[in-house]
Amino acid sequence: MNAGVQLNAFDPNSLRDLQRLARTDGQSNETLRAAARQFEALFLQMALKSMREATPSSSMFDSEQTRMYQSLLDQQLALNASQSRGTGLSEVIFRQLGGRPDSASAIDALVPSAGVAGGFDLAGVARRPAISAVMQRAGLAAGTSSTGTDPLAGGDALAAAESALTQSRFADAIRQARDAAGDVVAKVRDFVADVWPHALEASKQTGIPAAFMVAQAALETGWGEKQLRHADGRPSHNLFNIKAGSNWQGETVDRTVTEYAGGQAYAEPSRFRAYSSYAESFADYARLMTRSPRYGAVLGSTSAAGFARALQDAGYATDPHYADKLTRIIGGATLRNALAGMG
Repeated sequence: MNAGVQLNAFDPNSLRDLQRLARTDGQSNETLRAAARQFEALFLQMALKSMREATPSSSMFDSEQTRMYQSLLDQQLALNASQSRGTGLSEVIFRQLGGRPDSASAIDALVPSAGVAGGFDLAGVARRPAISAVMQRAGLAAGTSSTGTDPLAGGDALAAAESALTQSRFADAIRQARDAAGDVVAKVRDFVADVWPHALEASKQTGIPAAFMVAQAALETGWGEKQLRHADGRPSHNLFNIKAGSNWQGETVDRTVTEYAGGQAYAEPSRFRAYSSYAESFADYARLMTRSPRYGAVLGSTSAAGFARALQDAGYATDPHYADKLTRIIGGATLRNALAGMG
């Protein structure tokens, strides 16, 4: 890490040393390398932000405060990564800006300098196939350049190979991120497709828009991934985490959950209802909404915010941010895209 430039996402003056270097000697290796690391950090921050946005956020810990802290953490992680040369992007940017290594590396020592006759012949070096393979991935000729000379006869070939390797690493990282995001989207769509018909039926009984109930089920179960299960692993099909009172005669699932009192979280052992299907879960939810007087305002809600606020005011959940979380899911792109094409 360059000791001359302080990098701290929480320090508003963290770029002061970089500005000082730019004023005193804007073309020095120290200045160019610090600037290159800043560019790499910006890229990594954008990559982290894209991956965060591609992941549905519906846990009990999701709030404006946690998202702010997560953003600050991502900024610092990006800055730390840019200092460790974990991706190599800053080194490529450094060379593109005109910087040169302060001392020759072991690989550079094997490449003849311009204007120096002779040099070390790379023809029989075992690492040559690896360099050729990297250059092939970049669309370059494996054996000879366009002029018919050995592509390893100068520093340009090494720079091209390094650039190709860096591009390949980033392409792999981006592809993995997209695959992960695709898996998440597929799971969300499968969950919505499974519950949508039952939500439509419950909507007929309650007057609550089906999308509102799907969003609440997504919030309560993490899009189906975190629904309560029996000790043997069987799903409880309890999409709304309705607790089992003394009058409940069906199966139950015991779990210690987080509740809130006076804005403070605490753990509480609880017993929840279990159903044999999602259809039973929605039917029970519809009965709860229509037969309990305290949910009268919920039935009359026509807006996402009004529905969510009425649920929280009626005491459906103790989480002080429950209404905000539910409103965001109802109006979010994740649910909207999953509902595209549904009847």
